Amino acid sequence: MRRWKIALPKRQPASEAEPTLASSDYRALGEFRFAIRQFLAFSEEGAKAHGLTSQQHQALLAIRAHPGSDPISIGELAESLLIKNHSAVELVARLVERDLVARRDSDADRRRVVLTLRPKGAEILETISRRNLARLNEGADILADIIDAARRAASAQRSGS
Repeated sequence: MRRWKIALPKRQPASEAEPTLASSDYRALGEFRFAIRQFLAFSEEGAKAHGLTSQQHQALLAIRAHPGSDPISIGELAESLLIKNHSAVELVARLVERDLVARRDSDADRRRVVLTLRPKGAEILETISRRNLARLNEGADILADIIDAARRAASAQRSGS
């Protein structure tokens, strides 16, 4: 699974002039933030329609999307959702209670608790994911424009340094 890593640019000394961003760069950033908000609201609405909170939906997705042959652990889930371990334990307990997730000790390390989707959880996740992917496809042109603007801005910054 690809992990998004945001690398912040190194601060240049005040004496070095940075290239000025164009109005189109600001528009692209504004459109991107708006598109993210719209998508998140759309996704949250889809989760709610299935009786899930946004965080529960994100947990199901993280469990299903976990790379590798071993199931995801509660600690890895917490890391993936950017929450504390004890919050992940509570979240998982609610998902287990609803028969969406199964929790068991790892075969390789009994101290490790691993998670898998139950059939009901997998079915709900697939329904929400199909809807979300269709929505992302509708916004693909906006995303392409944003990527182009980001590349132009990065190129201008490199050439201006």
